[in-house]
Amino acid sequence: MTIAYLRSAALLAAIVVRAASAQAAPDPMHATPITPAAGEEKHLANIRQLTHGGDNAEAYFSASGKQLTFQSTRDGRTCDQQYTMNVDGTHVKRISNGEGKTTCGYFFANDKRIFYASTFAVDTACPAKLDPSKGYVWGLDPFDIYTANADGSNLKPLTQNHVYTAEGTLSPDGTSIVFTSLKDGDLEIYTMNVDGSNVKRLTHTPGYDGGAFFSPDGKKIVYRANHPTDSALKDYEDLLAQHIVRPTHMELWVMNADGSDQHQVTNLGGANFGPFFTPDGTQIIFSSNYKNPHSSEFDLYLVNLDGSGLEQVTFDPGFDGFPQFSPNGKQLVWVSHRFAAGEREVNIFIADWKH
Repeated sequence: MTIAYLRSAALLAAIVVRAASAQAAPDPMHATPITPAAGEEKHLANIRQLTHGGDNAEAYFSASGKQLTFQSTRDGRTCDQQYTMNVDGTHVKRISNGEGKTTCGYFFANDKRIFYASTFAVDTACPAKLDPSKGYVWGLDPFDIYTANADGSNLKPLTQNHVYTAEGTLSPDGTSIVFTSLKDGDLEIYTMNVDGSNVKRLTHTPGYDGGAFFSPDGKKIVYRANHPTDSALKDYEDLLAQHIVRPTHMELWVMNADGSDQHQVTNLGGANFGPFFTPDGTQIIFSSNYKNPHSSEFDLYLVNLDGSGLEQVTFDPGFDGFPQFSPNGKQLVWVSHRFAAGEREVNIFIADWKH
């Protein structure tokens, strides 16, 4: 779910992570405990590091809360593949086919199947690197969404658009997938049944809409968006024609699950992304660099649904993003550059959540 810094862990790490911390990296054992500085990160207790090394991102819980799916460039890969692991960091297993590039994995409600996006149908090689002269942009690779058994077997397509179609997440009742696609010429949010049928377009405003998640009761969807106008819209459209996007300005939005009542929640500036509802549905946790929009320092924040009550959650001087609460609301998983041993390293962390 990958995109203001959600779509791809490898792309994200290459752009936003900072130089390695002077603090030594933890010993490479699973679920390494971390102690935050006194008085900071008061919502997080018993922090554990689940991965060690490489680019690891978009870790999302299974419905049982016993497993995580995530994307990684481990095993010497140059672009992401999909993996699963237990919530203590053990039993890491690649479940994608090793071809092309993948992103945005998610479990179905019964934990027995999984879905994720991959480019392998268009090209089994990793997508070409972007031209650095274009500045900070993302490539909109030709992803489609696939489903497979939790061990990676029985792979089947859910979409066959052969253009950017990714960022899929599941409704709480397990019947619908919300996702972003370029299939109609713009980056819009859609829903479909879990078998790929009954595709419905929810957003229509020119600009980027994506990174959507359902509320705990399934009645609302939170997402990130940028709706440029005038010359900024022309620039967006020119980049889109080249299948790239510049995601430096994103704000959080909420709508009803049928696409009605679309309204903006934040107006912070910078890149605000990776929104997820709190377990009671009254707040949103997300990542932002609004304090310095030109920096690579992203922290997690809480905000009320009306945009009030902004509260900082993480304070590490690097990247923190992709937050998700466990199904029982007792844990938070996220991605961080803290304690990294290199500039391009981002790892997955889990902590007990304190109200």
